[in-house]
Amino acid sequence: MKIRLLFLAFILFVLPVTVIQAQKFERKDSLKGSITKERDWWDLQHYTIEVSVMIDKKFLSGKNTIRYKVIKAASVLQIDLQYPMRITAIRQEGEFLTYKKEADAYFVNLTQPQEPEQVKELVIWFEGIPPEALNPPWDGGFIWQMDKNRNPFVANANQLLGSSSWLPSKDIAYDEPDEGMQMQITADTPLVSVSNGRLLDKKSNTDGTDSYTWKVENPINGYGINMNIGDYVHFGDTYPGEKGPLDLDYYVLSYNLDKAKVQFEQVPMMLEAFEYWFGPYPFYEDGYKLVEAPYLGMEHQSSVTYGNGYQNGYLGGDLSDSGMGMKFDFIIIHESGHEWFANSITNYDVADMWIHESFTTYSEVLYLDYHFGTEAGNQYLIGYRNRTINDSPIIGIYEVNQRGSTDMYIKGAGMIHTLRQVIDNDQAFRKLLRGINSTFYHQTISSEQLENYIMKETALDLHGFFDQYLRSTKIPVIQYKIKNEMLCYRFINTVKDFKIPVRFYIDNKVVWLKPTTKWQEMTLPSKQSSIRIDDNFFIELEPK
Repeated sequence: MKIRLLFLAFILFVLPVTVIQAQKFERKDSLKGSITKERDWWDLQHYTIEVSVMIDKKFLSGKNTIRYKVIKAASVLQIDLQYPMRITAIRQEGEFLTYKKEADAYFVNLTQPQEPEQVKELVIWFEGIPPEALNPPWDGGFIWQMDKNRNPFVANANQLLGSSSWLPSKDIAYDEPDEGMQMQITADTPLVSVSNGRLLDKKSNTDGTDSYTWKVENPINGYGINMNIGDYVHFGDTYPGEKGPLDLDYYVLSYNLDKAKVQFEQVPMMLEAFEYWFGPYPFYEDGYKLVEAPYLGMEHQSSVTYGNGYQNGYLGGDLSDSGMGMKFDFIIIHESGHEWFANSITNYDVADMWIHESFTTYSEVLYLDYHFGTEAGNQYLIGYRNRTINDSPIIGIYEVNQRGSTDMYIKGAGMIHTLRQVIDNDQAFRKLLRGINSTFYHQTISSEQLENYIMKETALDLHGFFDQYLRSTKIPVIQYKIKNEMLCYRFINTVKDFKIPVRFYIDNKVVWLKPTTKWQEMTLPSKQSSIRIDDNFFIELEPK
């Protein structure tokens, strides 16, 4: 019962996803999820954010200086900020600008010429009480809590809401600030404020506040922009990685220091496994940071947040029911896996969010494989995979800010594991994963781009394979019957062009079959031959 409840907590965001799929889309959805004409003409370069946090009032105020490059001439620019936050002023080159608000989009009227290749800045002042998270990180927003010593413990987690839930920004996945960002957080002394990247400066102010300034050099996805405020203490380490020494920084509540020093020993183990499978950690310039948070955790770039209670498993339980899930801290491993898939390689449209979640869920399997053996990873995946829901396709609807089914986690990982079996060569599979990460390093990409890359590198026709698992709710079935010593078999419940070889065990000996939708036959060793499909394939076997 405990594990079932834990899994229910894990997939609570099924409800908002399925509700979104049932609703009719409106203009506000297109304003959020599409590349409007007010977005497509400018390329985001850098954010310089200054924000003051009035914890007692749950109030934010500040400004964001947005640097951008002009792609083509235009006179209206879209900035996003969600109610009840509001923009109070916008200025460019010393002149305050007018703007019109529609839904959560602000259309800014620019008076200065916007000529191609020019680099411009826009300064935007904002304030308000940001949405409060009811079930972070899935039901996103700000979290205003107290630690057990009654010190404020504050954070934001905005994966589903987006950065515009609190920050005026270009809140769409396809465009990230190419030159990173800088964020200064001002909050009450003696609280410590932590954000992405490296700490540049701490300044004590005369009004009883401290300002912490953090810098990110690499591109950063909007929902990954993060702040954490609490009674933090810091400790650190250095990992000898593929690209040289990697700084590891940890910020934890003061009374959890001893537990953190033990539990966070899994970070170097994670890096060793993931650099083996995926290639170098993608943000050496910004370091790796793990920050205690007042919720379960999230993949904020170079500032992964952690709230798993300093215990292995998912809140102390094994989502796979295999026992293998208790060999690692789910949040450390899963959320750190997102540094490669989500933070370095980011979906161009959130409809393709499987790129983030399928590969990162599979990173849990690869972590077990690396440290505990292939069978440990297999057991974990097979146990975990049984929780697939098949409520709707993994890929959502494009250009309306709509994600697909939460099966992008488990079913998506099962798809990748099946592909690994089809490749049937772990060195080639590893080369593929590392190639994905080097080819699409620090890029926003589409599912189509990734699918085409995988087909090119494997020389396999996987059009039907990807359609089956990503664009339908069907789990493929191999139907079979035995007549005398003949095995008859075929695929059912498949989409057009689904065709992969499948590993069977006949009398415990490996036999590769190539089913189609038409009946095929093979001679069995005897009438009593045992037949089973390799469980590592996400395919069901059904007697007729």
